Amino acid sequence: MLTTNRRLRFTCKTHSIVTGVLLCIVASVGCGQLAYRLDRRPPEQFIPNPLELPPLEDQFVWSQVVDTVDDYFRISREQPVQNSNNFLLDGRVETSYRVGASVMEPWRKDSTAGFEALQSTLQSIRRKATVTVRPRGAGYTIEVIVQKDLEDTDRTQYATETTASRRHDGTVVRQVGGTGDSPQTLGWISLGRDTSLEQRILADIFSRLTAKDARRAHL
Repeated sequence: MLTTNRRLRFTCKTHSIVTGVLLCIVASVGCGQLAYRLDRRPPEQFIPNPLELPPLEDQFVWSQVVDTVDDYFRISREQPVQNSNNFLLDGRVETSYRVGASVMEPWRKDSTAGFEALQSTLQSIRRKATVTVRPRGAGYTIEVIVQKDLEDTDRTQYATETTASRRHDGTVVRQVGGTGDSPQTLGWISLGRDTSLEQRILADIFSRLTAKDARRAHL
């Protein structure tokens, strides 16, 4: 019994040491990535949309654009940009719709902090993004469009009325399917563009492309 207790104490100490080492590694290496993941604030300064980008290699520009958009949405379709003397082609990224992140999901970046995250918590909101990269000489212009929609249902989630209520006008009500008593989606109402998220995505792309280390490695 004594030997077993010693083994348990040794195992616990070893586990604590390993855990401490892992936490130190995460603290020293992953803090920057964690801060980026949790930063959902709109930029303090307004960023033009479309945004002028500096002259860079087209493959590098495209990889940074795709990598940034992938942090916000799932990409459904992409056409890489081409910028050479013989061939010019606009780049385009289209994403799938994604239900908006709530205030309880700070690791998700598809809802900016403040009103947008609160609205996505209280309402059924979905978003999708379209990013276009156009060659302009040796440089580029990039345009980000984020469409925001509100779910339209036949009634609220906890409404006291029910679609299965008996009518008194002689009309026969037939129940089709086993949908139960939950609200049914009738469609989606466009709320226009989410400019705060557009600004956030543009800021991240511009930061990646203008970083000193990145430009030194690809120029």
